[in-house]
Amino acid sequence: MTGATTYPMRRWVFEDAKGRHDINLGDSNMACGRVADLTLPADLVLDYGSDRGGAGLRSIVAAMYGRDPDEVGITHGAQEALYLLYRVLLRPGDHVVVFAPGWQQAHSVPAALGCRVDVVAATPDGRPDVARAATLVGPRTRAVILNSPCNPTGRRAADIDAAGLTAALRAHGGHLVLDEEYVVDLGADSLLGRYERAVSVSSVSKVYGFPGLRTGWMCGPADVVRAAMEHKHLTTISNSVLTERLAADVLERREPHLERYRRLTSRGGALLRAWAARHADRVRLLEPEGTPFAWLELAGQTPSLEFCRRVLAETRVLLMPAEVFGAEHGLRITFAREEPVLREGLERIGALLDGERAAL
Repeated sequence: MTGATTYPMRRWVFEDAKGRHDINLGDSNMACGRVADLTLPADLVLDYGSDRGGAGLRSIVAAMYGRDPDEVGITHGAQEALYLLYRVLLRPGDHVVVFAPGWQQAHSVPAALGCRVDVVAATPDGRPDVARAATLVGPRTRAVILNSPCNPTGRRAADIDAAGLTAALRAHGGHLVLDEEYVVDLGADSLLGRYERAVSVSSVSKVYGFPGLRTGWMCGPADVVRAAMEHKHLTTISNSVLTERLAADVLERREPHLERYRRLTSRGGALLRAWAARHADRVRLLEPEGTPFAWLELAGQTPSLEFCRRVLAETRVLLMPAEVFGAEHGLRITFAREEPVLREGLERIGALLDGERAAL
């Protein structure tokens, strides 16, 4: 149970770094929206809401995938959706395949449930190695948990290899759990439609910039969604009608939010590339593929946690070290920020690197 109770990211963000930074380039979402960006009917009744989510929000999410509302369940963020799926799909002795670096919940919860977990390392260019994962799928494989584009590397699974993975799962009847937080066009780009036992999870947190609404969802086979929503009575019971209504407003008028996302990622990505090129002796940028963050590999054997601690202490900029994702010698840096904020953060880190270089 150690993996389920020890959470390096929680310790880094909420203990080690709390109150010690004024620029946050460690988050995995674009710059957050505000209440003023949304509309809310004044006559909204604040009752208990629904365990599965209100019909309106489920219909909006279903339409984004081109699916039926019965195949959608609304949850308290994407993390609850994933947790509920693990609880209803997995049993002790099941085999699960996950990828690294990645979100700790994906391997800690299945392991805590008594599953045998195989962790597949990323390819040299940072992609989830789905070709390797396909070779591990067998009769006892109950689920493969895939996050693409990947948090934290920002890289997508190769299409041809994803087809091989679904073929292997189909041969043995396992499920494909898709963490698709960074898929903007769920109708066109989700892997959900490629496999009948797939379930997609997403939310309004990452590309829309509203993590504080804590509103996510799952979309997949109706029987799986139904079982997960029944289990929800052992977690949060129902969803907040307030945040559901606000999330519905985000998705009903999503184009302005997505336009802001495109603007921030386009301009921010250009700034980060130029900065990384100036410091190519210290960092290597993995080109992100549709994420608001990128992965930087540190030169040599510099411990990334040590480096991020130094950046935090000397520049008051928060970065996310590789160690919180079960990796080493790298970090996640968010670039979907307003230009003055991102430029200032990068300049501070650059000055630290320049000073270290001069001291050599």
